[in-house]
Amino acid sequence: MSNLVRNYIGGEWRESASGATFDSINPATETVVAPVVRSDRADVAAAAAAARDAYDKWRLTPAPRRGEILFRVAHLLTERKEEIARLATQEMGKILDETRGDVQEAIDMAYYMGGEGRRLLGYTAPVEMPNKFGMALRDSVGVVGVITPWNFPVAVPSWKILPALVAGNTIVWKAAEDTPATAAAFVQVFHDAGLPAGVLNLVCGFGDVGAALVEHPDVRTITFTGSTATGIGVYTKAAQLGKKVTLEMGGKNAIIVMDDANFDLAVQAVTWSAYGTTGQRCTACSRLIVQAGIRRRLVEAIVEKAGTIVLGDGLDPRTTMGPLVNEKALHKVASYMDVARQEGVVIAAGGKRADLGRGYFFQPTVFDGVKAGMRVEQEEIFGPVLSVVEVATLEEAIAVNNNTAYGLSSSIITENVNAAFRAIRDLTTGIVYINHGTTGAEIQFPFGGTRGTGNGMREAGQAGINSFTEWKSVYIDFSGRLQRAQIDTDAVLSGGMS
Repeated sequence: MSNLVRNYIGGEWRESASGATFDSINPATETVVAPVVRSDRADVAAAAAAARDAYDKWRLTPAPRRGEILFRVAHLLTERKEEIARLATQEMGKILDETRGDVQEAIDMAYYMGGEGRRLLGYTAPVEMPNKFGMALRDSVGVVGVITPWNFPVAVPSWKILPALVAGNTIVWKAAEDTPATAAAFVQVFHDAGLPAGVLNLVCGFGDVGAALVEHPDVRTITFTGSTATGIGVYTKAAQLGKKVTLEMGGKNAIIVMDDANFDLAVQAVTWSAYGTTGQRCTACSRLIVQAGIRRRLVEAIVEKAGTIVLGDGLDPRTTMGPLVNEKALHKVASYMDVARQEGVVIAAGGKRADLGRGYFFQPTVFDGVKAGMRVEQEEIFGPVLSVVEVATLEEAIAVNNNTAYGLSSSIITENVNAAFRAIRDLTTGIVYINHGTTGAEIQFPFGGTRGTGNGMREAGQAGINSFTEWKSVYIDFSGRLQRAQIDTDAVLSGGMS
């Protein structure tokens, strides 16, 4: 792709106000995918103005009609799945099978949220007075600022954009600087599906664009997925401005493998969860918490399996793991090799940049002999690196799992149903898997985490609507006269006189 990637504002593709550009780079080949406009505060202001102007008409569009547009989005995404998947692989590197899955999640979400156009459910409840009716309704918020990462350049934006749209909001989307061409292709689908001008706007650029979006007075809600450090900065600034915020941040996810585990299943689950997407998933397994009796055999098998992984361009069907997203990510992952050595960890596999002549490739890596509390066990490396921690009991495994700053996803592999149910009860993460890896969340269930992973909000499923709606309580008196409640002890004690 060589055409300039432009902003999408008010239903039109526009160059940046400053005329500045940057390049989107293929991390497998280090070649230019496309030149991209570099936005600034003026572009954010124009996008916010377009979203504000479109809001009143869009919020009054009946929700079922809004949902029907999302069904058209799903249909067009299905037609363009291969095209968008190939573009995503070129921009961020993961293999084509994975980017196809990325687009499929957006298709699934479009159908699901399109259906929510007929299910934006409120509720009724009894009221205290005679001849009076009460109900609670969902109302739209206004202009939503969407800030998304590069690792799932279609799926993650879909988790935010689609529920926000069906709920009647308008959007300014700041896409990741590593995947702007994919973002533009995604936005083109909404344009072609008939979404009115100004309802969805795209601005391309770097962190200063995200900051301008957070600070803009017309943007009432921010939804962010990215690093914990950046997310906390977004949260702090938005809180100062009284804005609603949804955060999805880091993870340090673990698979617990008990001595009674299905061995082949454990090897497959750990390998895929650790090295799929080159370990660049917020749900990736970066810790293997393994019971002593099975540890040695399991580590040997994983090291052997890691050695069979084929690194290369994600468009090559022979490739099973692509590159890291950029040179900065490569340097970060490489820096943890020195950390591991300083902590006395054995690098049982990998540990080096993979020399393929070009591209940001790193070998699948296994750290053995890791102790709970070490930096490599606590810090999010965000690459193809697995830390192995040996434990004696289920109780110790659960304690190690829960003792991190993050709380997104966890897994236990065991044939013991009692152990599985104790893990379900005691693992303090937003997602728990039994006899599966830590990846593979589905769009019909809430997605998100505890502790430093998020701020209590969830994406996807019915919970995904909550970030983009406000509750409105409505009371209807059909008595024909002003009613006053009788003051009595029971009413006061029940709080009914407020």
